[in-house]
Amino acid sequence: MTTISYPAKPSPGDRVAVVSAAAGLPGLFPLPFELGLERLRKEYGLEPVEYPTTRKMGATPQERADDIHAAFADPGIKAVIASIGGDDQITVLPLLDRELIRANPKPFFGMSDNTNLLMFLHNTGIVGYHGATVMCELGRPGAMHPQTADSLRAALFTSGEYELRPAERWNDINRDWADPATFDAEPETRPGAGWTWVNADRVVEGRTWGGCLEIVGWLLMADREIARDLSEYDGGVLLLETSEEMPSATEVFWTLRNMGERGLLQRFSALLMGRAKTWSFERPNGPEEADRYAADQREAVLRAMRMYVPNTTVVFDVDFGHTDPQLVIPYGGTVRVDGPARRITVTY
Repeated sequence: MTTISYPAKPSPGDRVAVVSAAAGLPGLFPLPFELGLERLRKEYGLEPVEYPTTRKMGATPQERADDIHAAFADPGIKAVIASIGGDDQITVLPLLDRELIRANPKPFFGMSDNTNLLMFLHNTGIVGYHGATVMCELGRPGAMHPQTADSLRAALFTSGEYELRPAERWNDINRDWADPATFDAEPETRPGAGWTWVNADRVVEGRTWGGCLEIVGWLLMADREIARDLSEYDGGVLLLETSEEMPSATEVFWTLRNMGERGLLQRFSALLMGRAKTWSFERPNGPEEADRYAADQREAVLRAMRMYVPNTTVVFDVDFGHTDPQLVIPYGGTVRVDGPARRITVTY
């Protein structure tokens, strides 16, 4: 079993690395990136430090690995934060020096394609943090969502329990980052309907694992960073959420089915399913189409769970994925899923 522990937290005034280990999108869209850096300074009192590939599109996997090594090896850097996601971070993993990173543990914040690095850190013995990239959450137009801001503050600076709460209002429709007018006002939001619980007759407490479902699927296909002994995950809490690529319900089912065939689903005592993102620039769904997409995804998840683990606790629409707000979840850290009380508590 991997011994996993929480790294030391930064304090206001500390320097934190900002890396583009997935894609150098800050170079294409500087407006949300600069806004996110400003909020790190003014609202969190941290000093962001950029690396050579932070704003470089097309950086090689080795260049990005070098930035990660530099960020973790520098004793003056107290945390590492992803600028945004991407789609090829899996090519960086083989180039990472596990012993260097193990010897210099630091909190890492990221999501989406950064599931790769979160899973790598998990296997290195370091708790990471799923969520809060610079461009998406810190660079939100108008203001950060209060739930995101509070969750990030707690994850950055405190240790101990933190209760997650369903969003009263949420959003998954984006605006053009290249247009300065986008940042004049906060996004429009719609009412939330709370979380949906299945098999909520028990309390589950365990370490988290998972992330963006598409990335988990890719790692399974590449047989990379998946424990050889699946008992590593026994009693844990599985986190899954889908991206703006909006995989079909069939694809979601196939991925979960393959996890079941591998014996992986059976290891977890609970599944937290992030709220589905139902809109993208390529597929600008209206309200009815969006609701149908979310309902189809939920049924696909339930179908797979009924096949392999019909008694596992499942919670849908938890706000930790590609929608807004985004709650930070400790990756490899402890989460308590209290079905009878309908409460989810993480330990930062």
